[in-house]
Amino acid sequence: MKKIITLLLVLSLAFSLFAGGSAEKNETVKKDIITMAIPVDPDGLDPQLTASASTFQISSNIYETLITVDDKGEIIPALASSWSVSEDGLAITFVLRDGAVFSNGNPCDSLAVKASFDRLTSDISVRRADYSFITSIETPNANTIVFKMDKLNVAALSSFAYPWAAVVDASAENLRNKPVGTGPYVLTSWTAQQDLVLDLNKDYPYEVKNEGVRFVIMPDLTAEITALNAKEVDLILITGDLASAVENKGYNIISVAGNGLQLMAMNSSNKALSDIRVRQAINYAVNKDEVIEAVWWGYGKKIGSHFPVVLKDYVDYSENYSYNPEKAKELLAEAGYANGLTLRMDLPKNYQEYVNAGIVIAQSLKKVGITVDINIVEWAYWLSEVYVGRNYDLTVVGHTGRLDPYALLVKYLSYGNENYFNYANSEVDALLEKYQSELKDSKRSEYVKRIQEILANEVPALYIQDPIQIFVAQSDIFGFKAYPINIYQMKEVYRTK
Repeated sequence: MKKIITLLLVLSLAFSLFAGGSAEKNETVKKDIITMAIPVDPDGLDPQLTASASTFQISSNIYETLITVDDKGEIIPALASSWSVSEDGLAITFVLRDGAVFSNGNPCDSLAVKASFDRLTSDISVRRADYSFITSIETPNANTIVFKMDKLNVAALSSFAYPWAAVVDASAENLRNKPVGTGPYVLTSWTAQQDLVLDLNKDYPYEVKNEGVRFVIMPDLTAEITALNAKEVDLILITGDLASAVENKGYNIISVAGNGLQLMAMNSSNKALSDIRVRQAINYAVNKDEVIEAVWWGYGKKIGSHFPVVLKDYVDYSENYSYNPEKAKELLAEAGYANGLTLRMDLPKNYQEYVNAGIVIAQSLKKVGITVDINIVEWAYWLSEVYVGRNYDLTVVGHTGRLDPYALLVKYLSYGNENYFNYANSEVDALLEKYQSELKDSKRSEYVKRIQEILANEVPALYIQDPIQIFVAQSDIFGFKAYPINIYQMKEVYRTK
């Protein structure tokens, strides 16, 4: 294994997730400008016309959504002070906070919110997500807005918390470069490929624990660490291979699992992989701890089912198939493959970490008699032939989480478009169907936990890890928190005296 680690340490890894951490509050606070390094310039600051994570990380400080989430994933008020869902689940009513105004002075009342969502759902919008479930919007008074649906969508409420559902002033021009929101900050300058400066929004009614934020564009992680050491920046995000460069130097190191997961999918349309014994053998043959150490320098939370550890209904099945190569050989023999088995593994060239993981896994499988032919492909090929075309045996990839578990687990619906595993289980189908029509949170939670259990036992994939992000802050910087959606809430960050 040391040889594998040595080999992989020289490969560059692409590690891109959405997570963070928090620190204890210090009551002695001096407001100040907080400087954070980010790797890429946003592609604009209009949250409705982008799919860029870098945009959302910044725009979430300028705009507000009607509701948002705390670091535990619980829905909390934002622009709306309260909300209610009708008994039949077909209407959601939001009550806006009193006196809300956009940063340009325009009122943010129910008509303005309606205009923002009309823009989001229009045909000309380049949307991050589909809001076609909204069939009509009513504004009974200035502070109340009602979204109506013609069929039940139990994930509808959480969809209003994502950063691409931010409320914008639809009457404003050029929101891409001149954003107009109701959030804690306003954009005061943006020098392309250099920095963005956010100042306090004087009309924001809640506490902000600093005097402003500066995002510095620094694509090179080594340069970020140099800037941190020189106290030119307060907060950076690094990958596991660089963790040793900041350890034991007095920094606040915040490492937390994100809302996502990484796995090796197995195509159940393959004759061998359709046999549960072969899939179980593969799980026994791979030491996940070694994969995480070799590829991600140990910065990952081992999992055993298709569910991120940060979501509230997570059940730990990470030890279901503890490393046992002899058991793997026994199962392969039972399935009729005592003399070996050959499988093809397609790996996306654009994601070096998945290529690295595939190499490690292939070497482990070889030890139990499974020969893996590695085929490294372009991302466009992977999307069209592997994900959509389902023409593969094995592949390593990552999945981004959502607030509602259905978006994750629907990939195992036997007749679903996203089921690139070609996995079929009638109980899973029934549970997913019931989930979509169940109004009680407690019952939906039961369904989610049962599906995790089934997947952990039948293993249509080798579930590897929930990846960890590592944020590093100066010793006097506190308050940075993780969120299960890809946002930074910089209003909580502060510098101590």
